[in-house]
Amino acid sequence: MGRRSAEDVRDVLSVHLPGYRVETVVLLGEGEDNVAFEVNDELIVRLGKEPDAASRAARVSGEARLLAAVSDVSPLPVPEPALTAAEEGCLAYFKLPGVPLIDVAPAQRAAHADSIAVALGRFLGALHALPVARMGGLVEVDDEPAAVWLEEAAEIYSEIGEAVPAVRRGAVEAFLSAPPPSGAHDRVFSHNDMGIEHVFVDPATGTVTGIIDWSDAAITDPACDFGLLYRDLGPDALDLALRGYEAGPREAGKIKARAGFYARCGLLEDMAYGLQEGHAKYLDKCLPALRWLFPAGVR
Repeated sequence: MGRRSAEDVRDVLSVHLPGYRVETVVLLGEGEDNVAFEVNDELIVRLGKEPDAASRAARVSGEARLLAAVSDVSPLPVPEPALTAAEEGCLAYFKLPGVPLIDVAPAQRAAHADSIAVALGRFLGALHALPVARMGGLVEVDDEPAAVWLEEAAEIYSEIGEAVPAVRRGAVEAFLSAPPPSGAHDRVFSHNDMGIEHVFVDPATGTVTGIIDWSDAAITDPACDFGLLYRDLGPDALDLALRGYEAGPREAGKIKARAGFYARCGLLEDMAYGLQEGHAKYLDKCLPALRWLFPAGVR
């Protein structure tokens, strides 16, 4: 399939939402799987890039069913499809209120981090309680061994190491040379990409207004979701999120240990992304996190 364009958006909406008047179409961003547009400053239209028509249709239909299942239990809003045109690889929904937390000024983000963390912990509690047998029909298992995570993190560091402040490199290299965590863990249904770019908030009050981007949802280690919260919001937020999650002390301790591993791997991945043109805000959120994830003097 060729590059998806604003004209594709207009064509899809004219067929599937014929009464909806399109005035503006703005490109929001493009990932490996989708291109996203904003229509009339209110409607998000996502077009899949999968070239195979059957696979493209199956992916869109599956995500629409997934959002319906999540919305049944989530204490926080999630996108509700206004249009599902599976054959065109199109999923559209009206914007959730608020702004992405990554776009909130760091000082303001820190001021509301505690209440946001508790809300996200409660949200993850509801999400992870969904029966795996039920959700397994909607998403795949994505639970790579920790050794694979570490190997990939080392490859990323070999390419971006100079972007890491010199005072932090010893700690990063010590982490990459240490054995990965071992031991079995339960698998749960997971958002699987809980970075603050996918958390919407009211910028004035810090109230969480929704969770977006469910394209990476999977059956995996519950600590993955907590790892990205730890990376982006810090250690106090991780503790508060686990409190909101209502994990017992033993379970919380195990999740916390694994979350640290995922957070450190995820930080290097996000730094690499942030070094690409147009993604500086990802680097901006990662540099402060080096302080708590890779303390100076640790070797």
